[in-house]
Amino acid sequence: MAENVAVLVVSHSAKLAQGVRELALQMARGSDLVWAVGGADDGQIGTSAPAIKRALEEALGSAPAVVVLLDLGSAHLNTVMAIEMLAPDLQPRVTMADAPLVEGAILAVVAAASGFPADEVRARAEEASAMHKLL
Repeated sequence: MAENVAVLVVSHSAKLAQGVRELALQMARGSDLVWAVGGADDGQIGTSAPAIKRALEEALGSAPAVVVLLDLGSAHLNTVMAIEMLAPDLQPRVTMADAPLVEGAILAVVAAASGFPADEVRARAEEASAMHKLL
């Protein structure tokens, strides 16, 4: 274990991305390998491939792999573009989780802080899709 995987939260809202990051960090004390990026280049609601690319490069500078969690459709499209904009040797080090943003981020960060490899961090995040909120 002990791979030190980073987690990147991508949202249409910078405040939402930072809030999810803050919450996830509370659940996985001791981990600082969580990045958040949100909003369009003009500060409005939206996503930005160049901003996502910068966040990925920062995260990849601190960890061997990054698992990305997304909120809505264009976050996926812009993340795909951002990955394609990375240097070819960095691209395979990034994976996206098909998971609910908040719950998935918490599970991913806890798994990453526990030293699991990227494929397991992604799988743990994706387990959030089956979580029930009401009993």
